[in-house]
Amino acid sequence: MPELPEAESISRALDKALKGRTIRQVEVFFPRLRTSLEPLKTAGLEGLKFVSVKRRARYSVCELSDGRFLVMHYGMSGVVRVESKDIPRRKHEHLFITLDNGLIVKFEDPRRFGMVEVQEKGPDGWPKGLQGIGVEPLDKAFSGKFLFAASRGKKKPVKEFIMDNAVVTGIGNIYAAETLFACKVSPLRKACDLSEEECERIVKEVKRILKLAIKWGGTTVSDYKNVDGSEGKFVQKLRIYGKNVCPVCKAKVEKAVLGGRTSWYCPACQC
Repeated sequence: MPELPEAESISRALDKALKGRTIRQVEVFFPRLRTSLEPLKTAGLEGLKFVSVKRRARYSVCELSDGRFLVMHYGMSGVVRVESKDIPRRKHEHLFITLDNGLIVKFEDPRRFGMVEVQEKGPDGWPKGLQGIGVEPLDKAFSGKFLFAASRGKKKPVKEFIMDNAVVTGIGNIYAAETLFACKVSPLRKACDLSEEECERIVKEVKRILKLAIKWGGTTVSDYKNVDGSEGKFVQKLRIYGKNVCPVCKAKVEKAVLGGRTSWYCPACQC
C-alpha cells in the first residue's frame, strides 16, 4: 500500500507532468473502485487545466482551474501513469484522462480499493473530503509536545497510535515500524506510557525517516510504482520491516498483529 513517501513521490511527479495541461477527454472503463468513477464522466472536466498537484496525507490533490480538486488515493494496489496513447490499455486500467499534449493519465488498480473523485474546496483550502484528518508529520505542528499531549490517556499500542490518521496523518505500517525501531520503543507499549523524551525522539525519527524515504522515491515491497513505472528504492534502507534478524543485536525479530497490520520488532532492542 502506498504510504506518505510514495504519495509524495507520485504527487511531485504528477505536478511536473500535469501543471498547465488541459483536459481533453475523460474515459471510464470500470464503474466503481472504492467509490464510483461514473461522476467523472459528467463532472465537466473537459477544458479545465491542472493548476498544481500536492499531497495531503496519502492523497494526491490535483487543483483544477475552476477551483475544484481531482483527488486520488491509491488504496492497496493503485498506480497512476502519464504515458503515450500508443501504449495499449492494461487489463486493470479503469480511468483515462487525455491531455492537450496527447499524453494520457491512466489509473490502474487491480484490487479496486483506490479512489479518484472531484471534490469542492473546503474552508481550509483543501478538498472537503479531507477535512478533519490529523496534522502532517513533516509540518512544524507535529512536535514532541503535541505527540505527548495527544498520547495522554491513550491505552492503544504505540504503533497503532502513531498510525492513527486523526492524530497524525500518513505514517503507515512500514514507516511506523522503522521509526519505533530507531527509537528503541516497543510497538506493543501503551501510548499513554510514553515519556516526553520518547515523544520527542519519535517525532524526530518520523521526520528523518520520511524525508529519507521521499529522497529514495518511497518503498516498493509489492505493488507500488511511481508515475514513470520506477520502483521505490527505500526498500534497500529498511532495518526492521520484513526482517528475520535484528541488524543491531542479531536477536530473532518477532512479529505481532496490531490494528490488523503485521508489526516487526526486536524484543531485545525495543522495550
